[in-house]
Amino acid sequence: MSAALRLMVAGLAFLWASFAQAACTAEAVELRGDWGQARFSVEIADTAESRARGLMHREDMARSAGMLFIYDHPTSPSFWMRNTLIALDMIFIDPTGRVGHVHHEAVPLDETPIPGGDNVLMVLEINGGLARALGIGVGSEMRHPRLAQDSAVWPCDG
Repeated sequence: MSAALRLMVAGLAFLWASFAQAACTAEAVELRGDWGQARFSVEIADTAESRARGLMHREDMARSAGMLFIYDHPTSPSFWMRNTLIALDMIFIDPTGRVGHVHHEAVPLDETPIPGGDNVLMVLEINGGLARALGIGVGSEMRHPRLAQDSAVWPCDG
């Protein structure tokens, strides 16, 4: 193999490794299903304070953005839209990264509780209507480095 070809192969391998590593970062989640695949840039809410604040008082959010609520242990979370000014889809994810429930288009400022079910480790909030438009539903799979990779349905290295 010529030196130029070796250099090109090494460069491609580096790019592939960089892409694979970039595909699973704390600042992004990826979802997949028979509908296809989607990627969202996320803010992390992993403390009681940041989870309580969530997306309150925001007037808009980029289409490819969201907020990922992460709990220390599986729980049965309930959300509401107090002080939340934009419609949201709430995607409830179990400890393996599988979507167990989707609440579509939560109404801004509504204080009605929105239960997520049992065994929820993460909740992804995205712009209202987007989950339905993309096809994200129960059984879809999410990948993120904060999931236990040895039990994740879609691990970061896979």
